[in-house]
Amino acid sequence: MGAAGSSAFLGLPAPRLLPQSRPGWLGVAALGLAALALGAVGWRRARLRRRRRLQQVGTVAQLWIYPIKSCKGVSVSEAECTALGLRSGHLRDRFWLVVKEDGHMVTARQEPRLVLISITYENNCLILKAPGVDQLVLVSKLPSSNTLQNCRLFGLDIKGRDCGDEAAQWFTNFLKTEPYRLVQFETNMKGRSSAKILSPSVQKYEVAYPDCSPILVLSDASLADLNTRLEKKAKVGHFRPNIMVTGCSAFEEDTWDELLIGNVEMKKVMSCPRCVMTTVDPDTGIIDWKEPLETLKSYRLCDPSEKHIYKSSPLFGIYYLVEKIGSMRVGDPVYRIV
Repeated sequence: MGAAGSSAFLGLPAPRLLPQSRPGWLGVAALGLAALALGAVGWRRARLRRRRRLQQVGTVAQLWIYPIKSCKGVSVSEAECTALGLRSGHLRDRFWLVVKEDGHMVTARQEPRLVLISITYENNCLILKAPGVDQLVLVSKLPSSNTLQNCRLFGLDIKGRDCGDEAAQWFTNFLKTEPYRLVQFETNMKGRSSAKILSPSVQKYEVAYPDCSPILVLSDASLADLNTRLEKKAKVGHFRPNIMVTGCSAFEEDTWDELLIGNVEMKKVMSCPRCVMTTVDPDTGIIDWKEPLETLKSYRLCDPSEKHIYKSSPLFGIYYLVEKIGSMRVGDPVYRIV
């Protein structure tokens, strides 16, 4: 992810500065050798890159940004893909979080009716709508005078800037259970590290308020396969992917290690282990604790060798980290990098 710029980065010894008293040609020769070495490394890298084969495995069917964790997603036709996830203007994926007054996160696992809150974006403001309450207009850039809140997300500490009393009262009025507040992540804040979320052996990246990684990919064929086994059909909203892929076979995404979409390169982190969040009906906000989770458990459990990672959670969708930032749009081909 870092930019190459020094010979030390490329694995070559750092060039020593020669004393001024030595003949000038020695300096020229040293520079020439360094240039040759750098050229050779660059040529080898370019050759390796040329040797990578692109195999089209599908097409982007939908792109989704979920600005507030557990609230409805916003469907977009194109998006920037940053190291922290998808972005469209000031809409950032999972950059807002509902918390208790002590800073502990609140998701649809605790408050299923969060999934009923819809979000649109107008004039640098998020417009929040929910049944039975007036809409809330939330500025996307908060004043620096707003309080910084210490938050707790899956046992890890992370900051958030408080969105103010009006937002806090709006969520409290809608959910009607206890006082809540809304916080916003800012790009200068320290994200949660992959080493702490998963394992120190995982390639290093950071996330704001997503569960695990910046990007979640799912295919429509996998959803269709699941729906052949369900009495009541599941929707995209049950699973909240960022990228829906069409044109591949069911669960083919399990085999995609590296992807190129638009000019974005992504690398697989792990399969997505599913929890009771999938049993929250995105249309009613009612959690039934059973489906589609029970059906997924009947045929999507991990290999026994990976039980220490996934335990008894069924797998549905793939988590990715962003290796090369860029942009993508609906209709873009999805290439597997071989």
